Amino acid sequence: MRRTIPIAIAALTLTGLAAPAYAAAPDGKLALASTTVKSGEPINLSYSTPRPDPRNWIGLYNDPGNGPVEEKYVGPSLKWVYIPAASGTASLPTDGLEPGNYVVYALAKDGYAWLAQPAKLKVVSNETLHFVTQDFTLRNARAASPYTATVKGTLRGQAASFRKVEGPRWLTVGDDGTVTGTPPASSSAKTATVRIEARSEAGESATATVRIRVRPPGARLVPELKAMSWNLWHGGSQVRNGREKQLKFLLDRDVDVVGLQETSSTSAKALADALGWDYFQAGPDMGIISRYPIVSRGPLPAQSGLAGITARIRLDDRREDDLVLWNVHLGYTPYGPYDACFGKMSTDRLLAREVESGRTPQIEKIMTAMAGDLGATSRTPVLLVGDFNAPSHLDWIPAAKRCGLPSMAWPTSVAPARAGMKDSYRVAHPDPVAEPGITWSPIYKTFTGGYGHDSHIGEPEPQDRIDFVHFKGGLRVKASDAVVEGTPRPIPDHQDNTWTSDHAAVLTTFAVR
Repeated sequence: MRRTIPIAIAALTLTGLAAPAYAAAPDGKLALASTTVKSGEPINLSYSTPRPDPRNWIGLYNDPGNGPVEEKYVGPSLKWVYIPAASGTASLPTDGLEPGNYVVYALAKDGYAWLAQPAKLKVVSNETLHFVTQDFTLRNARAASPYTATVKGTLRGQAASFRKVEGPRWLTVGDDGTVTGTPPASSSAKTATVRIEARSEAGESATATVRIRVRPPGARLVPELKAMSWNLWHGGSQVRNGREKQLKFLLDRDVDVVGLQETSSTSAKALADALGWDYFQAGPDMGIISRYPIVSRGPLPAQSGLAGITARIRLDDRREDDLVLWNVHLGYTPYGPYDACFGKMSTDRLLAREVESGRTPQIEKIMTAMAGDLGATSRTPVLLVGDFNAPSHLDWIPAAKRCGLPSMAWPTSVAPARAGMKDSYRVAHPDPVAEPGITWSPIYKTFTGGYGHDSHIGEPEPQDRIDFVHFKGGLRVKASDAVVEGTPRPIPDHQDNTWTSDHAAVLTTFAVR
């Protein structure tokens, strides 16, 4: 689901900073007071342009990842400010920004044409040394087989070195936070616990307890799988300190694989790098991250024309323990629950609007593309996760009394069901009245307008379940929940939420058969 935001805010970098060959050379100047800025301190800059305009603006983006490299919109800027004069100074806050590389663009008239050559900078941490969470679990190990993982990216602040404080003799912690070793047979079916300390050059220290489940030789490495669908909401940039909160959530929930939407071009890679996981960053929107190796990746949406991506994940060193994950993000407007609840449209009209939205043809193309995988689920289980931007026919039943309709066969949920897939949340919670499983939205409680229904501004937001984890093959649902962290405060008081998204995530725990 998306909300309309000001054009300047809705400004995301691919690679490089050279001006496009087809564009006129930028004729202004942009200069940073410093190319290194500490978190919490402002980015100060000066500018000049022979083309002043009240709507000229400056936007801050990740480098590389989410800026208008080709003078076109890719996704939202991280911070922005208007620069209406022919010359002057401006500043951008760094609150909530991750330490790392960034780039500043001076852009024309609420658009993306360059006024000057972009300028690069680095934001460095001034945080007290700490782990994002103090007790977490790494990927599974197998007795008598070499093991490696890392804790480096789970630390905030400037660490100089890591060391093992206590733990099993077979396990070593390197200066760079790498965890290695070969567990002996005597460690089979046990959980290894290691205490790790990080220390900075300034003498700060932080510790965390890290756990590793050791599987016996010959046993399945991943007997239980936690799979999630998560719309990040512009990469998590709408909430202060979003990346740290995302990492803590993934570690605290002990997640294995995640289909991500609204990644802002960089979040899949950034999260995976911090966790020591594998990833597939597929353009500006979708990504997949996995605790276990990704051995093949599907085509980019721009190449395939699909509103989805796919990855094959190797849960063990044996091919028969592979998992295929499809991740989708379907069209968001017109939105069916608004048409049903505000527009009082008939089921026939709603079905026609689903076609107009693109969702019906999108899911049909996805299911066609999945046909080969779905035909092989006797060997390899398949997941279909994502933000479908539409409800489920399993929820719109007479007992639910949704917007005066006795039922509604939403095509985006009917199509996976016809292909033999099951909705994991409804397997765990069969009664949609008792357990609605709402994912849209923990922070939009009243309707804020748009989608052709402005006369209903201020009315209760039609809450619904639009994010899913479908499955087929050798998996059994043990639990499934719509999850958030803490108690999210509604828009516009959301910036300090512990939860970083405007969707709830869907987290399903499977037994792998």
